[in-house]
Amino acid sequence: MRATMREAGRATVHLLVAAAMAFGMYLFITVLLITAVGTLAVVGCWLLPETVILLRRIAGAKRRLTAARTGREIPEAYRTIDGPLTERLRTAVRDPGTLTDLRWMLAYYVYGALVLLALPLWPVGLVVDGVGCGLLRRRAVMLPWIVRLADLEARWSTALLRPSPQALLAARVEQLTATRADAIAAHGAELRRIERDLHDGAQARLVSLSLRIGLAKRAYDRDPDAARKLLDGAQEQAEEALAELRDVVRGIHPPILTDRGLTGAVRALAAGSGLRVSVDVDGLEDDGAAFPRAPAAVEAAGYFVVAEALTNAAKHSGSPTAAVRLVRTRRGLRVAVADEGRGGVDESGGSGLLGVRRRVAALDGTVRVSSPVGGPTVIEVELPCVW
Repeated sequence: MRATMREAGRATVHLLVAAAMAFGMYLFITVLLITAVGTLAVVGCWLLPETVILLRRIAGAKRRLTAARTGREIPEAYRTIDGPLTERLRTAVRDPGTLTDLRWMLAYYVYGALVLLALPLWPVGLVVDGVGCGLLRRRAVMLPWIVRLADLEARWSTALLRPSPQALLAARVEQLTATRADAIAAHGAELRRIERDLHDGAQARLVSLSLRIGLAKRAYDRDPDAARKLLDGAQEQAEEALAELRDVVRGIHPPILTDRGLTGAVRALAAGSGLRVSVDVDGLEDDGAAFPRAPAAVEAAGYFVVAEALTNAAKHSGSPTAAVRLVRTRRGLRVAVADEGRGGVDESGGSGLLGVRRRVAALDGTVRVSSPVGGPTVIEVELPCVW
């Protein structure tokens, strides 16, 4: 009986919040009327996109309320309302999400008051179910109807607020457009970095090497000792240029990834990071186990995520330890890096996380950063791939 009452109580709270939101929607009619009059009068047409944005926020709050009840998130699929007024008006009117929200709002004026059916069930349920469960040892009959009403309200909200296929497609196209632009920007930045590294590093050393060899050739006949010193310096320059070139190659695609796979490459990163790093691997190649490898692009992205996260941890966290976890999931690869440092990561402060987000977004992956002040900092990346 107690469990039934708790369930009924939670259901009643959900219905009360839904009813309060429905009451707010009745007040929202005034905003709709003002917007309609202003739009028809032309002078107030700027109200239309603002009203649509407000409606989106209300629908978003209802999605979160429903998700808290059902345990399943309801996706949002809206076109971004920005730009000049004409563009904002066109987007607000043509966005399929606007029609979805209006349809839900009209229906919500009716079913948002289901709490009026639930409240009378409480006194009846306490008497009937109290006698039935307490004396006759039977199952509750009346109070479960309150739970059914809350579930019914959640199902209707889920069905009405779920974006249409057209809206999902439009949102997907907009997302891919943004990630494509980020990928192009990241690619351009990477090319500029490689060009700068070659120009300032290997190229300068090779020019110096050429000059030293030329001086050694001129001094060879009249001063062999000086020529030998110049050649020794030229050899050092050649070795330094080779080291610079190896660093550039590692920045493009570390050879260790090809030779040892992601697990071996991450373990090498951990060993050279300057921190005490634990590496936990689940479902990937390790210790001779026969697991399929992820695609090269996914491995490279995972490697650079770990490299950037460990670099940030060593520079900024103040923590002597870090933990890396690589997990093969059904749909891809999960990479998580955690440290127990001071936290408070600022993604706009040159921490390198913007580059991580761009690299991951280019593969249609996701990045989640949790870094409260005082720590811990956890960076978790999901990279989709087919095994």
